[in-house]
Amino acid sequence: MSTHGSYSMRSKASFENEGKATVKESGGGGSGGKNGKTMSSNSKENLFICFLVTLWYSSNIGVILLNKYLLSNYGFKFPIFLTMCHMSACAVFSYISIVFFKVVPQQMIKSRSQFMKIATLSLVFCASVVGGNISLRYLAVSFNQAVGATTPFFTAVFAYLATLKREAWVTYAALVPVVAGVVIASGGEPGFHLFGFVMCLSATAARAFKSVLQGLLLSSEGEKLNSMNLLLYMSPIAILVLLPAALIMEPNVVDVTLTLTKDHKSMWLLLFLNSTTAYAANLTNFLVTKHTSALTLQVLGNAKGAVAVVISILLFRNPVTIVGMGGYTITVMGVAAYGETKRRFR
Repeated sequence: MSTHGSYSMRSKASFENEGKATVKESGGGGSGGKNGKTMSSNSKENLFICFLVTLWYSSNIGVILLNKYLLSNYGFKFPIFLTMCHMSACAVFSYISIVFFKVVPQQMIKSRSQFMKIATLSLVFCASVVGGNISLRYLAVSFNQAVGATTPFFTAVFAYLATLKREAWVTYAALVPVVAGVVIASGGEPGFHLFGFVMCLSATAARAFKSVLQGLLLSSEGEKLNSMNLLLYMSPIAILVLLPAALIMEPNVVDVTLTLTKDHKSMWLLLFLNSTTAYAANLTNFLVTKHTSALTLQVLGNAKGAVAVVISILLFRNPVTIVGMGGYTITVMGVAAYGETKRRFR
């Protein structure tokens, strides 16, 4: 793939040079110069998209691996407090990027009704993130990603229950391997943990429910928010919910964190890096969505999960079986088929 990509880059550059040479020889040829500028612009755009995708992969995979390392390998067993750190970073960095750097225009909350809808979304969002982080304490990243790949199944179920609108039968048929793959992967998972599995499944369902709920609650033109502005307003609400929850459900979090900081000088750096990466995952997801097509995003998303699985296995050395990997492969293929049928039969 990289060889083909570099070949394309070289051919574009040589084409541009040939266009410039033709202009010089003819003594005019304004259109040739424009073609050269167009090719150069396309090359820069492609490089920029590649850079964004690299950042998107790095931040998404990085936050999962850092979560796993902190919660399972480092002794920091406080998923609610960790999620609060993520939301704090998202609140601060969202404000800076929108208000000061103008990454996107700031959209204001226009009514109490809109605020209540955002607060509801924030609660569901908290549940999905906390559930996912809790599951990482008990499950390998590879199996966590396999279960997380079933999001389209829950999205289809919630969308039907909420709107009673049916998709084409082919679309529903594509969901069969999505579920079947996870069932197979569960049977072949050496480190299967029931509570971790339930939390991961709940987090996946909550993530799907949030996307459906967002489409319903913020459907009018006056209330629609882009994902970055939505994150700006959801994050502070999430902090207000997560802070008392962490103090009540994780009462020794402060003492343990201070103790870990004394034993490991890099503790605060890890927490800061982890929280910053969580925001970067949201930002790059927004930018990649903005600069690519829905189909490209779907393909990249499926590949991202597979890359995360491979890297986690190499880093954490968690045992995997052929049955487990086969189940995950079936799930990813089902997700790809579901996305394709949605695109064709919309």
